[in-house]
Amino acid sequence: MRVHLGSDHAGLELKASLADWLREHGHEPVDHGPHSFDPQDDYPVFCLRAALGVVEDPGSLGVVIGGSGNGEQIAANKVKGVRAALAWSDETARLAREHNDANVLSVGGRMHPLEDMMRFVEIFLSTDFTGEERHVRRIAMLSAYEVDGTLPPLPASASDA
Repeated sequence: MRVHLGSDHAGLELKASLADWLREHGHEPVDHGPHSFDPQDDYPVFCLRAALGVVEDPGSLGVVIGGSGNGEQIAANKVKGVRAALAWSDETARLAREHNDANVLSVGGRMHPLEDMMRFVEIFLSTDFTGEERHVRRIAMLSAYEVDGTLPPLPASASDA
């Protein structure tokens, strides 16, 4: 599987380690940068390109890495068609795929040891979307909003208030 990667300076070394790990496990990393250390670089430059790579490459997934992973997730989610999730545990990495059909995982390189981050990515890449109706319905609501700003209808109980 092709895995699009992006980071900032805080995730540079971890991204390089992840790219090696991906190759060793039969994946094809696509590195959208950065390719050298610059303590003043800006994560949107690289994370937006990684997220766009996922959208333009059906069947691929992405991983964005920063100090906390928060900004990187926000940047990736600005790309139409991306559902980026921040993982901070095995369970959040698994649920990102199972329930949200996330196509980009964000991790905080300063928040976790390398082994944990690699495990989050491994879980993310090896987990399938369940396809359960409730999850499909929720993703469809988000997609409709993303396309044309259509808000999901309020449930009857909420409109009575």
